Amino acid sequence: MNSNPQTESYNPLPREFYIRKDVVQIARDLLGMVLCTSFNNEITSGIIVETEAYEGITDRASHAYSGRRTPRTEIMYREGGCAYVYLCYGIHSLFNIVTSVEGDPHAVLIRGILPLTGTDIMKQRTAKQVILPKNGIGPGKVTRMLGIQVVHTGLKLYGEPEGYSKIWVRDNGGYPSGSEIIISRRVGIDYAGEDAKLPYRFQLIKK
Repeated sequence: MNSNPQTESYNPLPREFYIRKDVVQIARDLLGMVLCTSFNNEITSGIIVETEAYEGITDRASHAYSGRRTPRTEIMYREGGCAYVYLCYGIHSLFNIVTSVEGDPHAVLIRGILPLTGTDIMKQRTAKQVILPKNGIGPGKVTRMLGIQVVHTGLKLYGEPEGYSKIWVRDNGGYPSGSEIIISRRVGIDYAGEDAKLPYRFQLIKK
């Protein structure tokens, strides 16, 4: 595999991280990791500080609930370690990481990042003069800052045959100093009935 010629460290999490069957644990484990992108030779990244788990065909909040398969959700049935990006309200691209084994449509929604690398590029993408930590909180804000779009659905996060990935996650060696994990119910899924109460949302916040 070729090394990334840019400044952000290219040491992606291995395939084995993503193909584990416990999507809730993976959602928690992703906290503190760094989500990175490389588009048009522009590197941006952010520390993952908020995630939500979606547990496949048994989870009423999941796009794949009850085995639903559509052209949009077919990507969820692939082996873990690829991107699932969909358009919300026709406006916001939301970035999810497919997990588990092929045929088991689990996914983790990345809801928030702490901006790290490439803040000047983030300013251009968001039309902001200053990039603040709060600017990366919200799944639509994550994709806008990192340049992720629906067209990137299907990209592998741990490397492509021709070289490095355009989207990858790397280990950051632990949580930022003074952080703690908050576990709560997911946001905006009241339609999911009892499943809306599941403690599948994870936030990394400063004490």
